[in-house]
Parts: sequence; structure tokens; C-alpha cells
Amino acid sequence: MAAGLRKYVEAIPGTPLPHGILNACTDVRDVDDVHELLGVEWMALGCCPVQVWRDPCLNDESLGDESPGAPVQKEFCRPSVEHAEPITVYAGSECSTMGWTYTEAREHAEASLELGEQQAVEAGFWSAKLAMTATDLTPAEGPVSIAQGVAALEGCLAEQYGGVGVLHVPAGAAALLGCCNLVQPDPATGSLRTLAGNCVIIGAGYSAMNTGPGNLPAEPGTAWLYITGPVVVRRGPTETVPDQPGASVNIRNNDRRVLVERTYVVATTCTVCAVQVTTCP
Repeated sequence: MAAGLRKYVEAIPGTPLPHGILNACTDVRDVDDVHELLGVEWMALGCCPVQVWRDPCLNDESLGDESPGAPVQKEFCRPSVEHAEPITVYAGSECSTMGWTYTEAREHAEASLELGEQQAVEAGFWSAKLAMTATDLTPAEGPVSIAQGVAALEGCLAEQYGGVGVLHVPAGAAALLGCCNLVQPDPATGSLRTLAGNCVIIGAGYSAMNTGPGNLPAEPGTAWLYITGPVVVRRGPTETVPDQPGASVNIRNNDRRVLVERTYVVATTCTVCAVQVTTCP
């Protein structure tokens, strides 16, 4: 059939992965305050350990006629100030003015952003935060099984934070979570949970990056997993550039360009741990 006889139809719609960073595992907040979208900082909560007090008067060694010495001092923790930087994601459409109107180009860019922004936010958060601040738990012998990796990560989070956190898994390794029943769906929230209760993000953007601490690429047949404290996502409104039809046209070649972008600030707290796992049996 000749190409000229084809009927023009609407584009095939898509749906972002259901367990990505903009879904049930995170607290997504739509904000209009430009100051929040420039980055945020806060006093960390939950990163200081709660200690067990042992009364020296009840210690057998303290009994007797001799002085027990200097009194036992309770420990104090100075909370740290944490921060998160902005991640701006965008989608642009370019076309001939003979083919698309400004409205059509804008709608195409908006639809592209809606479908792909989750993946872009995941890639930005992975490369700027996870891979740059993590403690590597991979043993000297090399990558471990995914069950061993999840166990090590959850142990790290439990020791350093103690609350419910988030396990970050590349989409390319997600199927392995089912091999040992590591993850179960939570009907109440629509999220995925480990047996320890941590929420699980399965990210397309994570899979695209798949780098270890320092953003070093994973070796073939391996993947990197991370774990963090809770994740809060601040999301700004979409912005269209340009916002008028005339400015979108390049008069030199009669092409039209429309850009739609949005700024996110993704924040987590207390600790980031990483481990390299094998993806091949």
C-alpha cells in the first residue's frame, strides 16, 4: 500500500509504571511556592538513636561500700540539617509549521511529559542523590543474590533509622523479587512491601541508570539496589516555553518548537545504603 493512502490516527497512549517514584511509596506534594522549588532544607528527624538507660544503682557492680565513681552520663545527639536539590525535567516537540499548529505541538509535548516525567525524575534522583551519598554494603567477594541484598539493605536501614523506608529497585531487576517472595502487594495502599514493611519503588529511570556509588556503571549481569528513609516529592506546575504561538516559530527554517517542563524536589532522610546484586542465576 502506498504511504499516501494511510489514514492519520491518534497516537497510541501509554501509562507510566505503576510502582514508580510518583506513586504510593512517596508523599507527592504539589507546590506553587517557587522558593520550595529552588531546593529545601530541614532538621533531620529520626536519625538520632533512642538509647536504653541502665540505672547504675541497679548494677551488681555498684553495690558495696566503695564509691561507684563518676555518675553515668546520658548521651545527647545533635540533629543534622539535611537538604534536597531541584530536578527539572522537560519534553520538547519540534515540527514544521505546515504540519502542526502551536496547540497541537503543545499538546504533544504535554502528553510526552506526562508519560515520561516519572522515569526522568527517577534517573535524576538516582544519579544526584542515591549514587552520590550511599554507603556500599557489597561484600569484598562481590555481588550477592537479590535476597541477600535486600536483607543487607533492610538491616542497614533498621540500624540507622528504625522506621519504614523505601527500597529502590531498577525495573530490570524487579522480576527477581518474586523468586523468593521478597515483595508482596499491599491492598490498602496499592504499594509493594517487603516482609519487613518497607515500601518498594520499581523504577524505569533506575533501570536506565543502574549505577553504583559514585555513579560507576554496573558490570554486566548485575544491578544496584538502594534503600533510604521515607521519600517526599515536591512537584511544581508545568511551564510551557514559549507560551505564545508566534515565538515558537524559527523563521529561518519555518520549524516550530514547544517545550514543556516541570521542577521536582525529591527528599529523603537519614541514610542511603547500596548493594550490588547478581541478575543471572
